[in-house]
Amino acid sequence: MYQNFSEFLQNKSKICVIQAENPDGDSLGSSLALEALLEDKEVSLYCPVNVPKYLRYFSGWERIDQNFDYHADGYIIVDTAATILLSKLLDDLVIRNILYTKPIFVIDHHETADDLDFPHQSIIEHLPSCTNLIYKIAIDQNIKINQSAAENIFQGLLSDTLGLTTAGVTADTFRVAAHLTELGADINKLEENRKEYMKKSRRILDYKADLIKRIEYSLDDKLSTIHIPWSDITEFSDEYNPNALILEEMKMVEGVEVAVAIKTYPDGKVTGKIRTSKPIADKVAGYFGGGGHPFAAGFRTYDTTYDDVLRDLVFCCNDLLFKSEETN
Repeated sequence: MYQNFSEFLQNKSKICVIQAENPDGDSLGSSLALEALLEDKEVSLYCPVNVPKYLRYFSGWERIDQNFDYHADGYIIVDTAATILLSKLLDDLVIRNILYTKPIFVIDHHETADDLDFPHQSIIEHLPSCTNLIYKIAIDQNIKINQSAAENIFQGLLSDTLGLTTAGVTADTFRVAAHLTELGADINKLEENRKEYMKKSRRILDYKADLIKRIEYSLDDKLSTIHIPWSDITEFSDEYNPNALILEEMKMVEGVEVAVAIKTYPDGKVTGKIRTSKPIADKVAGYFGGGGHPFAAGFRTYDTTYDDVLRDLVFCCNDLLFKSEETN
C-alpha cells in the first residue's frame, strides 16, 4: 500500500522535507521524524516561517531552516495537501518552478481534498496525526524506527490528539503509542519537556485574562468567537500562540458547540482556528475554503474583514448546527 514512498526515495541522495506556513506540533514532528527515518539520505528541513517559541520543546527544532533547499533530488511535503497553506512557496517563482519540475511526494492525514495542481505522488489517509501515517509507512516498508524517530512521531501524535484525547483516537492509536514507547519514546520525559516550554509568563497570563473578557457569543451562545488583531499577534504570538491560550477554554463553556479564534492581518488576510463539540469543524472551515478534521479545523481567507468573516461564520454555523440537530 505504501510502496510508492519507497519507490520515490530510490536513486535520491538529497531530500528536502517541507512544512506549510502554519507549523504545529504534528508538522514539526513529521519533519523531524522523516529526518531520523531517512538515515541513508542527506535531509534538509524547510519551513517558510520561524518555528514559534511554543514549539521549541522538540529536540532538533533548530534544524528547521527558512532557507529553501534548491538542490534537493526530491521534496516531501508533510501535514498538508492544501494550496492555500503553501502560498508562500507558490508565490516565489523559483520555488514554484521547482515544485512543478522536481519529484514531489505529499504525506497528509486530513480529510480535506488534495487540491495541489503541481505534479506529485501522495499518501493521504485519514488518521489522528500525520506522524501516525509516517509510522504506518515506516512499519509497512520496513524502515527502522530509531529512538529519535519514535520520539518525534509520538510528540506529533500527542500534539494533534491533545494528549490522545480527541474524537479520532482509536484503540489502534494506543497500540501505536505503546509500540513507540517500546522503541524508546518516554512519554513522561516528553511531556515534562513540553510542560516546561509551555509555562506562561505573568504577562501572558494577564493577556489570557484579557482574551477571556473579549469572548463574544452568538446563536443562543452556541457559537463562541474571539478576535485576535494584528497588534496582539505582533506583541504576543512569538511567546505564546493566542489560539492555544484561549480556544480550548472557549469550547468548554456550557452551551458552546462551536469555538473560533479569528486572527486579522494588515494585508487583508483573516485566519480562523475552529474547535467543535459536534463533527462539523471541517464543514465550517470548508465554507471559507479551509479544512481539517470533524472536531478541529482551520481556514485562511484574503481580501476581507473581521466583520465580514464573523457575519459569514454566524450564517454557516447556524445552518450546520440546524442540520446537525435534524440528523440527530
